[in-house]
Amino acid sequence: MVPKTLGALRAEQLACAAAYVYQPLLILLYPLVLLINVISNAVLRVIGIPVENSGNTALNKEELRLVVQEAGAMIPARSQDMLLGVLDLDKTVVEDIMVPRNEVYGINLQDSLEDIREAMRSAPYSTLPLYDGGIDSIIGMLHVRDAMHMLFDGSLSKDKLLAISKAPYFIPEGTALYRQLHNFQHTKNRCGLIVDEYGDLLGLVTLSDLLEEVVGEFTTDPADAEALVHPQIGGDILIDCSISVRDLNRHLKWNLPTQGPKTLNGLILEYMEMIPDPGTSLLLHGYPLEVMHTADNAVKTVKYISR
Repeated sequence: MVPKTLGALRAEQLACAAAYVYQPLLILLYPLVLLINVISNAVLRVIGIPVENSGNTALNKEELRLVVQEAGAMIPARSQDMLLGVLDLDKTVVEDIMVPRNEVYGINLQDSLEDIREAMRSAPYSTLPLYDGGIDSIIGMLHVRDAMHMLFDGSLSKDKLLAISKAPYFIPEGTALYRQLHNFQHTKNRCGLIVDEYGDLLGLVTLSDLLEEVVGEFTTDPADAEALVHPQIGGDILIDCSISVRDLNRHLKWNLPTQGPKTLNGLILEYMEMIPDPGTSLLLHGYPLEVMHTADNAVKTVKYISR
């Protein structure tokens, strides 16, 4: 164990010193190594095992993931999380990180100019969809900064908003994050609308959402998990069921399944196969929950019961 531990702690120093021994041995024993390789490869071919790709030592993604996870102190924990985030981009699709359609903040061009001004002043995001009547009728994407001068000089009009807005950029729901990152680079877009196979709007995703999957949270978002999870005295936790399952797992270190419903409400409804009444208790994949509030055919709030 001593040489193994010492080699792990002083790898570079020991490798440089050992090279003075290994280099002449490699030259001296090369004919013997070559002969042994020829014999062993011949035996493998006889028993039906191909050896043509035996020299390919490239790591696949799972092997690389294991190397990163087992690196220990050689790679800081923060860097490990970022590397693992990059490897997970192919496993995650835009639907997993999107802002759902019921939380998409936009401007209805059928509203009065005063309502539009107020919506722009109180907008929590820098890019807003413009829609005509309903959220399914998005006709443009407005960067609020481009319209600020019209707010100050009083020249704001619906036609001018349309003139400075960009055409909406649509993304199929099953697009992997790695592919979408390249698409954002290619199209020079920073925000996209996610649609299903029928063309119906599912939600919205931004470049910031995508980058946060790699580097972690670096922006202030009204939909952050911290605003949807409320610890109580005694250890219980009140949870807003609109929170995504992935954010809940990340925030509370839980292990709820992410294949299937994307929100805690959807996961509860799938598990119960009905809309539960307030006061209903359930054991959701090992986590004891009590339904506190339901409305609009959905579970709004649950309480995690600490053990």
